[in-house]
Amino acid sequence: MSSAAAPSWSRKGAVVLVTVLCAVAVFGTTTQSWVNVVLAQSGVRMPDIHVAGSKAATAVTALAVVAVAGAIASSIAGRVARWVVAVAIALSGIGIVSAGLTVLNDPRSAAQGEIGRQTGVANGPAQVSLTAFPLVAVIFGALLIVCAAWLMLASRHWAGSTKYDGASGRTRATVKSAGSRSPVAEEAADDAPLDAIDSWDQLSKGQDPS
Repeated sequence: MSSAAAPSWSRKGAVVLVTVLCAVAVFGTTTQSWVNVVLAQSGVRMPDIHVAGSKAATAVTALAVVAVAGAIASSIAGRVARWVVAVAIALSGIGIVSAGLTVLNDPRSAAQGEIGRQTGVANGPAQVSLTAFPLVAVIFGALLIVCAAWLMLASRHWAGSTKYDGASGRTRATVKSAGSRSPVAEEAADDAPLDAIDSWDQLSKGQDPS
């Protein structure tokens, strides 16, 4: 199917751009505080701890990078490779949603490692609160799953990779041309003068090259 006949919703640029933006949005949330911790004060006042998303849910950063790379790769990949990329983006989105929901359900466990690192006490008394960024990550992670399905549907209207599809097309045309030589062309080739190598081949077969 030609690109001119493709529906507007399947445009490659739109699919790639929206997917990249969703993945970048997820990555951006990991640089912000997901969990705020107010430590119980004793003799020495301890500052509050702000746990970034990259610490509270370490996998989210890597999954967002995978989604960005996949979206960019889909713009130059062939048909089968685009399906593989779409599956990778969908799995990234599922992983992001799962990690975000884990933090939303148990923020203290998500912040425990950072609390222990900064205070030296693993399970000390503390007041834990969530910011909006884990929820934002979950929303954009879900949108990445939608983008993966969109990519699967839209890519059916995209042309194949120009570099490889063009080369394979030229190869098929050459083979087809070689296999469909006319009898006249073959007779002309047989009547062509023989060079030294052809003459030697004829002699080795016991035939008279003259």
